[in-house]
Amino acid sequence: MAHQLLIFARHPALGQVKTRLARTEGPEAALHIYTELLHHTRTAADGVSATKTLWLAGDEPPTDSAFSKWAGYEQHPQPAGDLGERMHHAFARAFSGGATAAVIIGTDCPELTTAHLDAAFQHLATHDVVVGPARDGGYYLLGMRTLIPDFFSNKEWSTDAVLPTTLADAARLGLTVAQLPVLSDVDNADDLAAWRSRASTATS
Repeated sequence: MAHQLLIFARHPALGQVKTRLARTEGPEAALHIYTELLHHTRTAADGVSATKTLWLAGDEPPTDSAFSKWAGYEQHPQPAGDLGERMHHAFARAFSGGATAAVIIGTDCPELTTAHLDAAFQHLATHDVVVGPARDGGYYLLGMRTLIPDFFSNKEWSTDAVLPTTLADAARLGLTVAQLPVLSDVDNADDLAAWRSRASTATS
């Protein structure tokens, strides 16, 4: 199978990343946390055998882009539109380019590992769809073997309705779905505290 890993990310610029977190932690701390999450995401993605594409949002710095050192990753600017429209575009490009399995992730999940990504592609050998449920009711990963436009419309993005409505779409369309372990995103101060607590427990 021709595998493609799609990564939605933002250029790490002060005041433009982790804006919900910045309300409580401040923009400098939010930028530092985002940079940490970005590094973690790359570590997980580097171990995956797939074509890898970064879809980048935000203002690109004039020099020394944080992504200039991401050798082996194709890079494209995210198109205009809401999250669903942008993901639809990324998946459509992957499949029109010959992908037989495509998986998309963001950069908000510090628990994501190479093993999770490998498992996602393995599931797509026997399932139409794979999802990685997030504890907040969304998903940290979505994968499919062919473009499914219904997944990207009529969704309340960034709410706890995203995963249930996506699974409802899959059921209505008669698609087989595999689910990965439930993981946590880091979007706000409570998420950050929970992540730090789990990390401290794991290393103690």
